[in-house]
Amino acid sequence: MSRWCKGSVSSAMAASSSLFSCSTHMDVLAPTISKCPKDVVRCHSKISYKEPSYLKSTCYPISRFLCMNNLSKCDKMKKTWQRDGIHCFSEGHKFQLDDVLDAQQFDRDILNAIFEVARDMENIERNSPESQILKGYLMATLFYEPSTRTRLSFESAMRRLGGEVLTTENAREFSSAAKGETLEDTIRTVEGYSDLIVLRHFESGAARRAAAIASVPIVNAGDGPGQHPSQALLDVYTIEREIGKLDGIKVGLVGDLANGRTVRSLAYLLAKYKDVKIYFVSPDVVKMKDDIKDYLTSKGVDWKESSDLVEVASECDVVYQTRIQKERFGERLDLYEKARGKYIVNQNILKVMQRHAVVMHPLPRLDEITLDVDADPRAAYFRQAKYGLYIRMALLKLLLVGW
Repeated sequence: MSRWCKGSVSSAMAASSSLFSCSTHMDVLAPTISKCPKDVVRCHSKISYKEPSYLKSTCYPISRFLCMNNLSKCDKMKKTWQRDGIHCFSEGHKFQLDDVLDAQQFDRDILNAIFEVARDMENIERNSPESQILKGYLMATLFYEPSTRTRLSFESAMRRLGGEVLTTENAREFSSAAKGETLEDTIRTVEGYSDLIVLRHFESGAARRAAAIASVPIVNAGDGPGQHPSQALLDVYTIEREIGKLDGIKVGLVGDLANGRTVRSLAYLLAKYKDVKIYFVSPDVVKMKDDIKDYLTSKGVDWKESSDLVEVASECDVVYQTRIQKERFGERLDLYEKARGKYIVNQNILKVMQRHAVVMHPLPRLDEITLDVDADPRAAYFRQAKYGLYIRMALLKLLLVGW
């Protein structure tokens, strides 16, 4: 059987043949006709159905992503987001993305909709019907780099929704990769055992390589110094929950900005919001790379480099601290030692921070946030990790069963 799409044919059939695309606009990936049945459009290797002419009057334009509907569901609109156009995220509809690979995939409307689902996830009670919505689904966590929070939160998210987990903690050493198997061959094998793969890899771009050949959804859980989109989603969700807004905020990104995939992904998402200002505070050897700066400039985002953490902390709503990543320096340990310990969040930083501001960190931390900061209510990093569970529950629900 040829690969039609991410997910099984049975899942596509279950969506019913009355599904149709709610939008004729998609500036990310244009639909192309494949050798599928004549009523099917293939977009990024995933089935979507052409809009029957008799349903055109019920369509809700305009979305930059494909939005799947059927006639019975269009009268049961659960959420309609109105910003620049009209976007529909209606209950029972197919999720707009095949995979979660990078932060650029998301626009503001879909972010708001995902956050709404995450809020629902916060309220799911143990043993309730909602806690079984992924019953019968299997998720594989394939991690080529060490992880605690990301791997366990994805696995917890899957189990809290009734699904099952297949996992390998260190695929680089304890999988066939140690025998020389390619990533592509591993993905082709593991997709036969699971309905979704969460992948962490040491090479930038690995998740995109996996998605190119996989027939199940791929979630990028960090690809070397590339991106970490689910972390960025939970970071933005945390800011909204803690600060109460996303427009008009000031964020200080501190630490290893050259190698930090979390801050790179977060910068992409912050660019979706209005009147945001970003401060980059880092040692010279790990400054933010030009591609992110150029992107922010192209989007009209105000950014500034600074060497004064005290000044930045006094102005910001969010101080986002990161550790200096020793593993990214290779044999240049002299550069690592030069960078570490230069910027530390401690009581002196807390004294100048505004009362409503928060300190965030993707974790794990070393010595870049002192332990006595933990007792301050503005220390949000452990709450941030908990918010990550709800975001990942939302992503798994959306990728596997839709809105």
